[in-house]
Amino acid sequence: MASLLVKILGAMTPPPFVQPTDYDGWEVKWKFLVFRPGLFQNQAYLLAGLLAYVAIAIYGKYVNSKRANSWYNAHLTLLQDQFSSPTSASGLIADGYTDFFNFSTGRRAIASLHTVFSLRPRQDPLQLIYHFGWQMYDLRYNPYDELILDFKLDAEMAASIPDYVWAVLAKDEFASIKDKRWDLTFTRTADHASLPASLSVMTEWADVTDNLFKATPALSLTKVLSDPINLKYFKSISVTDQPRERPAVPLTPAEREKHVILCLAVPPADKAAETIPLVSAMFTFIDGLTKMNLRPETRSKMKKVREDVDKEIREEAVKEKKEEAAEDKKAARRKAELERVSRLSAAEQKKIIERDRKRALKRSQGKVVRKS
Repeated sequence: MASLLVKILGAMTPPPFVQPTDYDGWEVKWKFLVFRPGLFQNQAYLLAGLLAYVAIAIYGKYVNSKRANSWYNAHLTLLQDQFSSPTSASGLIADGYTDFFNFSTGRRAIASLHTVFSLRPRQDPLQLIYHFGWQMYDLRYNPYDELILDFKLDAEMAASIPDYVWAVLAKDEFASIKDKRWDLTFTRTADHASLPASLSVMTEWADVTDNLFKATPALSLTKVLSDPINLKYFKSISVTDQPRERPAVPLTPAEREKHVILCLAVPPADKAAETIPLVSAMFTFIDGLTKMNLRPETRSKMKKVREDVDKEIREEAVKEKKEEAAEDKKAARRKAELERVSRLSAAEQKKIIERDRKRALKRSQGKVVRKS
Protein backbone atom coordinates (compact mmCIF):
# COMPACT_ATOMS: atom_id res chain seq x y z
CA MET A 1 0.00 0.00 0.00
CA ALA A 2 2.85 2.35 0.92
CA SER A 3 4.65 1.64 -2.35
CA LEU A 4 1.46 2.40 -4.31
CA LEU A 5 1.11 5.73 -2.51
CA VAL A 6 4.75 6.56 -3.27
CA LYS A 7 4.18 5.78 -6.97
CA ILE A 8 1.08 8.02 -7.09
CA LEU A 9 2.89 10.90 -5.39
CA GLY A 10 5.85 10.39 -7.71
CA ALA A 11 3.60 10.62 -10.75
CA MET A 12 2.05 13.84 -9.42
CA THR A 13 5.39 15.48 -8.60
CA PRO A 14 6.53 17.85 -11.37
CA PRO A 15 9.97 17.23 -12.85
CA PRO A 16 12.82 19.30 -11.41
CA PHE A 17 13.73 22.51 -13.17
CA VAL A 18 16.68 22.17 -15.49
CA GLN A 19 18.38 25.47 -16.17
CA PRO A 20 19.28 25.74 -19.85
CA THR A 21 22.98 26.22 -20.39
CA ASP A 22 22.57 27.81 -23.82
CA TYR A 23 20.45 30.79 -22.65
CA ASP A 24 21.79 33.90 -24.38
CA GLY A 25 18.96 36.35 -23.66
CA TRP A 26 18.80 39.30 -21.32
CA GLU A 27 18.99 38.48 -17.62
CA VAL A 28 19.11 40.30 -14.30
CA LYS A 29 21.45 39.11 -11.54
CA TRP A 30 21.49 40.08 -7.90
CA LYS A 31 23.66 38.07 -5.56
CA PHE A 32 22.52 34.47 -5.94
CA LEU A 33 19.24 35.42 -7.70
CA VAL A 34 18.97 35.36 -11.48
CA PHE A 35 15.91 36.54 -13.46
CA ARG A 36 15.69 35.55 -17.12
CA PRO A 37 12.58 37.15 -18.75
CA GLY A 38 12.94 35.00 -21.86
CA LEU A 39 11.89 31.94 -19.85
CA PHE A 40 8.55 33.51 -18.88
CA GLN A 41 6.97 34.31 -22.25
CA ASN A 42 3.71 32.45 -21.55
CA GLN A 43 3.37 34.15 -18.17
CA ALA A 44 3.98 37.50 -19.85
CA TYR A 45 1.14 36.86 -22.31
CA LEU A 46 -1.18 35.85 -19.47
CA LEU A 47 -0.26 38.95 -17.49
CA ALA A 48 -0.80 41.18 -20.54
CA GLY A 49 -4.22 39.58 -21.11
CA LEU A 50 -5.16 40.10 -17.47
CA LEU A 51 -4.07 43.74 -17.55
CA ALA A 52 -6.02 44.30 -20.78
CA TYR A 53 -9.13 42.73 -19.22
CA VAL A 54 -8.81 44.97 -16.15
CA ALA A 55 -8.23 48.06 -18.31
CA ILE A 56 -11.32 47.31 -20.43
CA ALA A 57 -13.39 46.70 -17.29
CA ILE A 58 -12.32 50.01 -15.73
CA TYR A 59 -12.92 51.92 -18.97
CA GLY A 60 -16.31 50.24 -19.51
CA LYS A 61 -17.39 51.09 -15.99
CA TYR A 62 -16.34 54.71 -16.58
CA VAL A 63 -18.23 54.94 -19.90
CA ASN A 64 -21.46 53.55 -18.41
CA SER A 65 -21.29 55.82 -15.38
CA LYS A 66 -20.55 58.86 -17.56
CA ARG A 67 -23.47 58.12 -19.93
CA ALA A 68 -25.99 57.72 -17.13
CA ASN A 69 -24.79 60.71 -15.11
CA SER A 70 -24.53 62.97 -18.17
CA TRP A 71 -28.16 62.25 -19.08
CA TYR A 72 -29.24 62.69 -15.47
CA ASN A 73 -27.42 66.03 -15.09
CA ALA A 74 -28.72 67.31 -18.44
CA HIS A 75 -32.35 66.55 -17.47
CA LEU A 76 -32.13 67.47 -13.78
CA THR A 77 -33.38 71.03 -14.36
CA LEU A 78 -36.44 69.68 -16.20
CA LEU A 79 -37.16 67.26 -13.36
CA GLN A 80 -36.75 70.05 -10.80
CA ASP A 81 -39.24 72.20 -12.73
CA GLN A 82 -41.81 69.38 -12.86
CA PHE A 83 -41.48 67.64 -9.48
CA SER A 84 -41.27 68.87 -5.91
CA SER A 85 -39.02 65.86 -5.15
CA PRO A 86 -37.13 65.33 -8.42
CA THR A 87 -34.55 62.92 -7.01
CA SER A 88 -33.44 61.12 -3.89
CA ALA A 89 -30.94 62.62 -1.46
CA SER A 90 -28.10 60.62 -3.01
CA GLY A 91 -29.01 61.52 -6.60
CA LEU A 92 -28.69 58.88 -9.30
CA ILE A 93 -28.46 55.43 -7.71
CA ALA A 94 -26.14 52.81 -9.22
CA ASP A 95 -26.87 49.10 -8.93
CA GLY A 96 -23.71 47.47 -10.21
CA TYR A 97 -22.02 48.79 -13.35
CA THR A 98 -24.92 48.63 -15.81
CA ASP A 99 -28.07 49.62 -13.90
CA PHE A 100 -28.90 53.10 -12.63
CA PHE A 101 -32.10 54.44 -11.07
CA ASN A 102 -33.82 57.68 -10.17
CA PHE A 103 -37.19 58.22 -8.49
CA SER A 104 -39.19 61.46 -8.76
CA THR A 105 -42.43 62.38 -6.99
CA GLY A 106 -44.59 65.38 -6.27
CA ARG A 107 -46.47 66.51 -9.38
CA ARG A 108 -50.09 66.91 -10.33
CA ALA A 109 -51.47 63.91 -12.27
CA ILE A 110 -48.25 61.90 -11.81
CA ALA A 111 -47.78 59.79 -8.69
CA SER A 112 -44.15 59.03 -9.54
CA LEU A 113 -41.57 58.85 -12.30
CA HIS A 114 -39.23 55.87 -12.17
CA THR A 115 -36.20 56.39 -14.42
CA VAL A 116 -34.27 53.19 -15.15
CA PHE A 117 -31.02 52.83 -17.11
CA SER A 118 -30.07 49.35 -18.38
CA LEU A 119 -26.73 49.80 -20.08
CA ARG A 120 -24.58 47.37 -22.03
CA PRO A 121 -22.04 45.39 -19.94
CA ARG A 122 -19.03 47.34 -21.15
CA GLN A 123 -17.16 46.39 -17.98
CA ASP A 124 -17.24 42.70 -18.99
CA PRO A 125 -15.37 41.89 -22.24
CA LEU A 126 -16.63 38.29 -22.22
CA GLN A 127 -20.26 39.44 -22.25
CA LEU A 128 -19.50 41.92 -25.02
CA ILE A 129 -17.97 39.11 -27.09
CA TYR A 130 -21.04 36.95 -26.42
CA HIS A 131 -23.40 39.76 -27.48
CA PHE A 132 -21.38 40.34 -30.64
CA GLY A 133 -21.42 36.63 -31.50
CA TRP A 134 -25.16 36.36 -30.90
CA GLN A 135 -25.72 39.46 -33.00
CA MET A 136 -23.86 37.78 -35.87
CA TYR A 137 -26.05 34.68 -35.46
CA ASP A 138 -29.38 36.50 -35.03
CA LEU A 139 -29.49 39.66 -37.12
CA ARG A 140 -32.63 40.81 -35.27
CA TYR A 141 -30.72 40.94 -31.99
CA ASN A 142 -29.62 44.52 -31.43
CA PRO A 143 -28.42 45.29 -27.89
CA TYR A 144 -28.40 48.96 -26.91
CA ASP A 145 -28.29 51.19 -23.83
CA GLU A 146 -31.92 51.26 -22.71
CA LEU A 147 -33.59 54.06 -20.77
CA ILE A 148 -37.13 53.64 -19.46
CA LEU A 149 -39.14 56.51 -17.99
CA ASP A 150 -42.14 55.00 -16.23
CA PHE A 151 -44.74 57.65 -15.36
CA LYS A 152 -47.24 56.21 -12.88
CA LEU A 153 -50.48 58.22 -12.95
CA ASP A 154 -52.04 59.20 -9.64
CA ALA A 155 -55.42 57.81 -8.58
CA GLU A 156 -57.40 60.91 -9.59
CA MET A 157 -55.82 61.06 -13.04
CA ALA A 158 -56.18 57.30 -13.57
CA ALA A 159 -59.89 57.43 -12.72
CA SER A 160 -60.51 60.23 -15.22
CA ILE A 161 -59.23 58.41 -18.31
CA PRO A 162 -60.58 55.25 -19.99
CA ASP A 163 -59.05 51.80 -19.63
CA TYR A 164 -56.99 50.99 -22.72
CA VAL A 165 -53.59 49.86 -23.96
CA TRP A 166 -51.91 51.88 -26.70
CA ALA A 167 -48.37 52.31 -27.98
CA VAL A 168 -46.18 53.73 -30.72
CA LEU A 169 -42.92 51.90 -31.25
CA ALA A 170 -39.99 51.56 -33.59
CA LYS A 171 -40.41 48.60 -35.92
CA ASP A 172 -37.08 47.08 -34.87
CA GLU A 173 -38.66 46.50 -31.44
CA PHE A 174 -41.38 44.15 -32.78
CA ALA A 175 -39.29 41.01 -32.37
CA SER A 176 -38.94 41.34 -28.61
CA ILE A 177 -41.46 43.75 -27.14
CA LYS A 178 -44.43 41.38 -26.85
CA ASP A 179 -42.22 38.90 -25.03
CA LYS A 180 -41.35 41.62 -22.50
CA ARG A 181 -44.74 43.34 -22.33
CA TRP A 182 -47.80 41.17 -21.68
CA ASP A 183 -50.06 44.22 -21.71
CA LEU A 184 -49.27 44.88 -25.39
CA THR A 185 -50.82 41.53 -26.34
CA PHE A 186 -54.16 43.37 -26.02
CA THR A 187 -53.31 45.42 -29.11
CA ARG A 188 -53.10 45.05 -32.86
CA THR A 189 -50.35 46.59 -34.96
CA ALA A 190 -50.89 49.02 -37.82
CA ASP A 191 -49.05 51.77 -39.66
CA HIS A 192 -50.29 55.35 -39.42
CA ALA A 193 -50.12 57.97 -42.15
CA SER A 194 -49.03 60.69 -39.70
CA LEU A 195 -45.99 58.76 -38.47
CA PRO A 196 -42.65 57.99 -40.14
CA ALA A 197 -42.34 54.65 -41.90
CA SER A 198 -40.00 53.40 -39.15
CA LEU A 199 -42.78 53.63 -36.52
CA SER A 200 -46.01 51.69 -36.02
CA VAL A 201 -49.03 52.01 -33.76
CA MET A 202 -50.21 49.27 -31.41
CA THR A 203 -53.80 49.90 -30.37
CA GLU A 204 -56.95 48.09 -29.34
CA TRP A 205 -59.16 50.31 -31.53
CA ALA A 206 -58.45 53.06 -34.06
CA ASP A 207 -60.67 55.39 -32.02
CA VAL A 208 -58.03 55.39 -29.26
CA THR A 209 -55.26 56.42 -31.65
CA ASP A 210 -57.32 59.21 -33.21
CA ASN A 211 -58.15 60.64 -29.78
CA LEU A 212 -54.59 60.48 -28.46
CA PHE A 213 -53.15 62.23 -31.50
CA LYS A 214 -55.72 65.03 -31.10
CA ALA A 215 -56.03 65.15 -27.30
CA THR A 216 -53.52 67.95 -26.71
CA PRO A 217 -53.81 70.94 -29.08
CA ALA A 218 -50.64 72.44 -27.59
CA LEU A 219 -48.67 69.33 -28.54
CA SER A 220 -48.55 67.47 -31.83
CA LEU A 221 -47.39 64.02 -30.78
CA THR A 222 -46.94 62.95 -34.39
CA LYS A 223 -44.71 65.98 -35.00
CA VAL A 224 -42.63 65.21 -31.90
CA LEU A 225 -42.17 61.59 -32.96
CA SER A 226 -41.31 62.61 -36.53
CA ASP A 227 -38.45 64.85 -35.45
CA PRO A 228 -35.19 63.34 -36.82
CA ILE A 229 -33.31 63.96 -33.56
CA ASN A 230 -36.03 62.30 -31.49
CA LEU A 231 -36.17 59.36 -33.92
CA LYS A 232 -32.48 58.62 -33.25
CA TYR A 233 -33.26 57.69 -29.65
CA PHE A 234 -36.97 56.83 -29.62
CA LYS A 235 -37.92 53.18 -29.06
CA SER A 236 -41.51 53.26 -27.80
CA ILE A 237 -44.16 55.15 -25.89
CA SER A 238 -47.13 53.37 -24.34
CA VAL A 239 -50.20 54.15 -22.28
CA THR A 240 -51.48 51.14 -20.40
CA ASP A 241 -53.94 50.10 -17.72
CA GLN A 242 -52.55 46.55 -17.56
CA PRO A 243 -49.47 45.11 -15.81
CA ARG A 244 -46.43 44.38 -17.92
CA GLU A 245 -46.34 40.78 -16.69
CA ARG A 246 -49.35 38.49 -16.77
CA PRO A 247 -50.85 38.32 -13.26
CA ALA A 248 -51.47 34.96 -11.59
CA VAL A 249 -54.91 36.14 -10.43
CA PRO A 250 -57.15 39.02 -11.59
CA LEU A 251 -56.13 42.32 -10.04
CA THR A 252 -58.46 44.05 -7.61
CA PRO A 253 -59.50 47.66 -8.33
CA ALA A 254 -57.07 48.85 -5.64
CA GLU A 255 -54.19 47.03 -7.35
CA ARG A 256 -54.82 48.41 -10.83
CA GLU A 257 -52.52 51.16 -12.04
CA LYS A 258 -52.16 53.26 -15.18
CA HIS A 259 -48.78 54.09 -16.64
CA VAL A 260 -47.25 56.11 -19.45
CA ILE A 261 -43.95 54.48 -20.39
CA LEU A 262 -41.31 56.07 -22.61
CA CYS A 263 -38.43 53.88 -23.80
CA LEU A 264 -35.32 55.47 -25.32
CA ALA A 265 -31.82 54.58 -26.36
CA VAL A 266 -29.41 56.45 -24.08
CA PRO A 267 -27.60 59.15 -26.09
CA PRO A 268 -23.81 59.53 -25.91
CA ALA A 269 -22.56 61.62 -23.01
CA ASP A 270 -21.79 64.63 -25.22
CA LYS A 271 -25.33 64.56 -26.70
CA ALA A 272 -27.28 63.87 -23.50
CA ALA A 273 -29.34 67.06 -23.84
CA GLU A 274 -30.81 66.01 -27.20
CA THR A 275 -33.64 64.07 -25.52
CA ILE A 276 -34.80 66.98 -23.33
CA PRO A 277 -37.53 68.11 -25.81
CA LEU A 278 -38.91 64.56 -26.08
CA VAL A 279 -38.99 64.02 -22.31
CA SER A 280 -40.49 67.48 -21.78
CA ALA A 281 -43.25 66.70 -24.30
CA MET A 282 -44.32 63.71 -22.18
CA PHE A 283 -45.58 65.98 -19.40
CA THR A 284 -47.79 67.90 -21.84
CA PHE A 285 -48.97 64.62 -23.35
CA ILE A 286 -49.93 63.21 -19.92
CA ASP A 287 -51.83 66.37 -18.97
CA GLY A 288 -53.88 66.05 -22.17
CA LEU A 289 -55.01 62.45 -21.57
CA THR A 290 -58.17 63.63 -19.80
CA LYS A 291 -59.40 65.30 -23.01
CA MET A 292 -60.04 61.97 -24.74
CA ASN A 293 -63.61 61.37 -25.89
CA LEU A 294 -63.96 57.73 -26.91
CA ARG A 295 -67.14 56.45 -28.51
CA PRO A 296 -69.44 54.44 -26.18
CA GLU A 297 -69.09 51.31 -28.32
CA THR A 298 -65.29 51.53 -28.06
CA ARG A 299 -65.48 51.73 -24.28
CA SER A 300 -67.90 48.79 -24.07
CA LYS A 301 -65.72 46.62 -26.35
CA MET A 302 -62.60 47.30 -24.29
CA LYS A 303 -64.50 46.61 -21.08
CA LYS A 304 -65.68 43.28 -22.51
CA VAL A 305 -62.10 42.33 -23.45
CA ARG A 306 -60.92 42.96 -19.89
CA GLU A 307 -63.78 40.97 -18.41
CA ASP A 308 -62.93 38.03 -20.67
CA VAL A 309 -59.23 38.20 -19.78
CA ASP A 310 -59.99 38.35 -16.05
CA LYS A 311 -62.32 35.36 -16.44
CA GLU A 312 -59.62 33.39 -18.25
CA ILE A 313 -57.00 34.24 -15.62
CA ARG A 314 -59.41 33.31 -12.82
CA GLU A 315 -60.27 29.96 -14.42
CA GLU A 316 -56.60 29.13 -14.93
CA ALA A 317 -55.83 30.08 -11.32
CA VAL A 318 -58.64 27.82 -10.04
CA LYS A 319 -57.47 24.96 -12.28
CA GLU A 320 -53.88 25.35 -11.11
CA LYS A 321 -55.02 25.44 -7.48
CA LYS A 322 -57.00 22.21 -7.95
CA GLU A 323 -54.00 20.53 -9.58
CA GLU A 324 -51.76 21.61 -6.70
CA ALA A 325 -54.30 20.30 -4.17
CA ALA A 326 -54.47 16.96 -6.00
CA GLU A 327 -50.67 16.73 -6.05
CA ASP A 328 -50.50 17.54 -2.33
CA LYS A 329 -53.14 14.91 -1.59
CA LYS A 330 -51.30 12.34 -3.68
CA ALA A 331 -48.01 13.15 -1.94
CA ALA A 332 -49.68 12.85 1.48
CA ARG A 333 -51.06 9.40 0.56
CA ARG A 334 -47.65 8.31 -0.71
CA LYS A 335 -45.98 9.51 2.50
CA ALA A 336 -48.55 7.71 4.67
CA GLU A 337 -48.04 4.50 2.67
CA LEU A 338 -44.26 4.72 3.04
CA GLU A 339 -44.60 5.24 6.78
CA ARG A 340 -46.92 2.22 7.02
CA VAL A 341 -44.55 0.02 5.02
CA SER A 342 -41.55 1.13 7.08
CA ARG A 343 -43.18 -0.30 10.20
CA LEU A 344 -43.59 -3.78 8.64
CA SER A 345 -41.12 -6.63 8.82
CA ALA A 346 -38.41 -7.09 6.19
CA ALA A 347 -40.23 -10.05 4.61
CA GLU A 348 -43.50 -8.12 4.30
CA GLN A 349 -41.67 -5.11 2.87
CA LYS A 350 -40.06 -7.37 0.26
CA LYS A 351 -43.48 -8.76 -0.74
CA ILE A 352 -44.90 -5.24 -1.14
CA ILE A 353 -41.92 -4.11 -3.23
CA GLU A 354 -42.25 -7.17 -5.49
CA ARG A 355 -46.00 -6.57 -5.86
CA ASP A 356 -45.46 -2.91 -6.81
CA ARG A 357 -42.78 -3.95 -9.31
CA LYS A 358 -45.16 -6.40 -11.03
CA ARG A 359 -47.93 -3.78 -11.18
CA ALA A 360 -45.58 -1.26 -12.75
CA LEU A 361 -44.44 -3.88 -15.27
CA LYS A 362 -48.05 -4.70 -16.23
CA ARG A 363 -48.90 -1.00 -16.68
CA SER A 364 -45.89 -0.46 -18.93
CA GLN A 365 -46.76 -3.55 -20.99
CA GLY A 366 -50.34 -2.32 -21.35
CA LYS A 367 -49.12 1.03 -22.69
CA VAL A 368 -46.90 -0.71 -25.25
CA VAL A 369 -49.84 -2.88 -26.45
CA ARG A 370 -52.14 0.16 -26.83
CA LYS A 371 -49.51 2.09 -28.81
CA SER A 372 -48.92 -0.84 -31.17
